[in-house]
Amino acid sequence: MARTSLLASPPGARIDVPPRHGAMGQLSFEDLGLPLYETTFVVVDLETTGTRPEPHSITEFGAVKVRGGEVLGEFATLVNPGGPIPPFITALTGINTAMVMKAPDIAAVLPAFLEFMNAGPETVLVAHNARFDVGHLKAAAAGLGYEWPHVMVLDTVKLARRVFTKDEAPNVKLSTLAALCHATVSPTHRALDDARATVDVLHVMLGRLGPLGVTHREDLVTVCDPVPLQRRKKAVLADGLPQGPGVYHFIGPGGEVMYVGTSVNLYHRVRQYFTAAERRTRIAEMVDLATRVEAIPTATVLEARVRELRDISQFDPPYNRRSRRPQTRPWIQLTDEPHPRLSIVRRLPFDRLTSTLGPFSSALAAKQAMLIITREAKLRTCTTRLPATVRSNAAPCHLYTMGLCYAPCARASESDPAPAHAARILSGEFSDLWDHTMEYLGSLARSERFEQAAEVRDRLAAVHSAVRKREQLLPLLTARQIMAAQRTTSSHASTRWEVVLIHYGKLIASATTDSGAHVPELAQTLINSSPEPKEPRYAGADASVEETEILAHWLWQPETRLLSYDGALPIAVPRHGAASHVLPRAESQSELD
Repeated sequence: MARTSLLASPPGARIDVPPRHGAMGQLSFEDLGLPLYETTFVVVDLETTGTRPEPHSITEFGAVKVRGGEVLGEFATLVNPGGPIPPFITALTGINTAMVMKAPDIAAVLPAFLEFMNAGPETVLVAHNARFDVGHLKAAAAGLGYEWPHVMVLDTVKLARRVFTKDEAPNVKLSTLAALCHATVSPTHRALDDARATVDVLHVMLGRLGPLGVTHREDLVTVCDPVPLQRRKKAVLADGLPQGPGVYHFIGPGGEVMYVGTSVNLYHRVRQYFTAAERRTRIAEMVDLATRVEAIPTATVLEARVRELRDISQFDPPYNRRSRRPQTRPWIQLTDEPHPRLSIVRRLPFDRLTSTLGPFSSALAAKQAMLIITREAKLRTCTTRLPATVRSNAAPCHLYTMGLCYAPCARASESDPAPAHAARILSGEFSDLWDHTMEYLGSLARSERFEQAAEVRDRLAAVHSAVRKREQLLPLLTARQIMAAQRTTSSHASTRWEVVLIHYGKLIASATTDSGAHVPELAQTLINSSPEPKEPRYAGADASVEETEILAHWLWQPETRLLSYDGALPIAVPRHGAASHVLPRAESQSELD
């Protein structure tokens, strides 16, 4: 089975998309989750030597396993903590040191309890004040070198605060709740009795929550969340969304796109916005305003990430911070004149890509790099446009006397090597600049001119970062066509292949197939269904730098394989490239020496 999508098509266009389970339409019962009557609740209570969790602090275990209102089993035992029990604990629980002398220690009890709990996707561990009990269980597991199982935890204290009013229950003590719920067992500060009482309290609270829509295990995750009721009711906006990769839009009252996001599972991700898992104040405000959620399913996660970038650029949603970033990145190039100097540009002709350094993350980084390259090459910084032939009797400025400029304005009879040196650095050959700057940093450190050394280090870092970015992106930006495939493994341990088509650093199409044997055929289908590659007039004119960065990261993953490549530059790291240079750290001033 193959699924294909063309990004060159209008938004939402698809070809050869088979129907998917759980996609658009009414949710199935399986999508809702595990019903509570099929959920296994393991209600546990512990008695300990104190409030602080320690590997040998547990003195008694009591646990009851129930499902569908039926008791499946009980677990109870005293535990020898390996030391005396404090008198105030004995007064509270009735457990003294003599009672636990012949009891098994935690090394024998904990494995038996873990086996009894049998943690799995259908298990919920319940405790009254779960932070206390689970904290002691985790401390015991850590002391024995056991990995604590991944299991959902439900705290009946938090649940009670959501279920009962202050008039019904002035406090959430287990004794108070047990009396209110007419529990068949009264709490006695002994583990098994308290666990049995907690079971009765739990059943009463679940009975109250059922008519309010808490009918599945997944509902328990959010029922204790401090989320306003009106926002929780909006969780229905997630109904019908696909359970696969894609992009989602939160739509405002006027039909405007307020927020754009992406996920590997659209339904699950959108549903989280209506729970306490979402803690961002601005996003909570956005969710309260939203009237609907639109989704664009994609063939691959890679395509979803690219579509997110494009949609943010297109709609400029007010609640996306990323939409505030500039759409173009700065580059450094030599000016086109007889005696060139460096300049920062944001619109770079495509034919100048290989002779330009960038893209930089910001204009400040580009300015820092330009300062250090100018100093290294002794390039002129004056903005006066000089003719090809200048007067030989002109007086050079102070930069010439300081050895920072070759002064083409006054040395017409001599050749000026500065532009050629600068051009080599812009093309990625910066080893000489690196060596000279490191020597300069050492001299500044020895002279204890640390502030100046920090400035020079930051300028060197700007060049180093830009060269690394250039080495990574230039092969993609100049390549006419790249076809690649990546093998992935889903959560169900099934292998899939993602096939991707790229033109000049832009994602054109993507597809998936369950069989590696179908990858070549699928790749050819993508090529035949896509437009012919067209060389852009400007670098990054068709795709943002962020998009090309995402594609480069995907191509460099170990699971990715190139199927075909039509480009002048190899997708490879130069042997003496930027990655072979390590920047000095700034943890202490002495490290600059």
